[in-house]
Amino acid sequence: MPTNQTTTGSLLTALCPELRTALTRVGYDADTLVSALGPDTHAALGRSEPVPVRRAARAAGELGTLIRLLLLGDALPEREVAAALAPVDIDRAVAAGLLERDGDEVRAALDLRPLDAGEGNRWILSDLDDSMRRRTLTENHVLGVGHASLSLLRATPTRPVGSVLDLGTGCGVQAVHAASYAHTVTATDVNPRALWLAEATAALNGLDIELLEGSWFEPVAGRRFDQVVANPPFVVGPARIEHTYRDSGLALDGASQLVVSRAPDLLAPGGTAAMLAAWVHVDGEDWRQRVSSWLPADGVDAWVVQRDVADPALYVGTWLRDAGLDPRDPAAQARAEQWLDAFAAADVEGIGFGFVYLRAIDGPTELLAEDLAHGFDDPLGAEASAYFERSAWLRAVASDENHAWTARFAVEPTTALERVSLPGPDGWAERVARLHRGDGPRWQHEVDETTIALVAGMRPDGLPLYELVELLALAHGADEVTPEFAADALTVVAGLVRHGLIAPV
Repeated sequence: MPTNQTTTGSLLTALCPELRTALTRVGYDADTLVSALGPDTHAALGRSEPVPVRRAARAAGELGTLIRLLLLGDALPEREVAAALAPVDIDRAVAAGLLERDGDEVRAALDLRPLDAGEGNRWILSDLDDSMRRRTLTENHVLGVGHASLSLLRATPTRPVGSVLDLGTGCGVQAVHAASYAHTVTATDVNPRALWLAEATAALNGLDIELLEGSWFEPVAGRRFDQVVANPPFVVGPARIEHTYRDSGLALDGASQLVVSRAPDLLAPGGTAAMLAAWVHVDGEDWRQRVSSWLPADGVDAWVVQRDVADPALYVGTWLRDAGLDPRDPAAQARAEQWLDAFAAADVEGIGFGFVYLRAIDGPTELLAEDLAHGFDDPLGAEASAYFERSAWLRAVASDENHAWTARFAVEPTTALERVSLPGPDGWAERVARLHRGDGPRWQHEVDETTIALVAGMRPDGLPLYELVELLALAHGADEVTPEFAADALTVVAGLVRHGLIAPV
């Protein structure tokens, strides 16, 4: 990065209108890129295999020049680059830190790639990574569009809101995405280089984003937002900072604890938060209790989704490679030893990873923490919004059971009844029955015949819940609904509502 960051940052931002013109003219966008390369070659790009991409790019004209320059990191003749980037002046691009000269050729000094997160094409500026060329990442390296940022994009609710805070914005991926559904967007980061690139990313996309420098919550102290998104430096390990985009300086899962515990203070009434987080699995401790201890006693509805649990050795090796280190090198091995020693000292058996969703409510804090390690296709963003709506309905039921008893219910169209039978001495013997949701997180609930009969009677124009339960009681030979039978039925209905298999109408 140039030494005079303020000057260079303003030069890069000032260059963005011409750069946007060039990228638009050439068709350097997410859809055109896939069309030009073809799906197989585009997949090779994702696998960090430059040769197939380079071969395809040679036949793609000026778009191919930008693919080789910006995505593969090739050094190219200045005249060829100038034609592809017109009307951008190459000298200005070098002075702004976008390009650098390499003898008679020029190469990219920054990563610039298109992204379509579902709201149309955006361009993201970040530091060059080691995906196409081996390099060691510096402490203030600014990560681009990585797996974690894409995961959070897909997991973030996008219902229109007034204000969004992107806490720890990096190069601005989440902030740029938020601009598509929020009236105002504020983004913070402790790394000045990150804000330099986030400012240019916003300018390149013609967006107005408020950028504030500072550590954690300091830049927005006393403010409230309708939605908070955060991809914090959540990497679990010793208390050190080797790379600001991933290391917090807090031991183990201290960064996730800090963000999850303090985020509720940033939420306006009814506001929500969507955050990536990680937590350790400690011998003799339930990870759910650990995450629960991070939340305040009042004011939050929390849904915590664990997507994966990593073995400590696998976890350390993954993050060493992420930093451009070879786990076979002696220095990397020494770092791995220190890292695994820290895990062993804390009795860490695994590292959980997932999403934390929060909603500001009146009343005691509620928490549902669950594993969602099975595969599913749908993103969680819309599901999180729907979850909080269902949770609000269940709170109303908790304060007045009549709210449920007088309600009619519909079985969601994607809910299926599955019966699993195994061969036995007398033929097929049923072992389990499940209600299975066929979309979203694809939850399954094991059910008995009473529950199956209850759900079978649910129709929008059918009987209220209590009358259905009365019919079930009669079918079981009871003259009336006992308190125990009613409580069991209400518990079953609440679980099916919470996971979206049935819905009150």
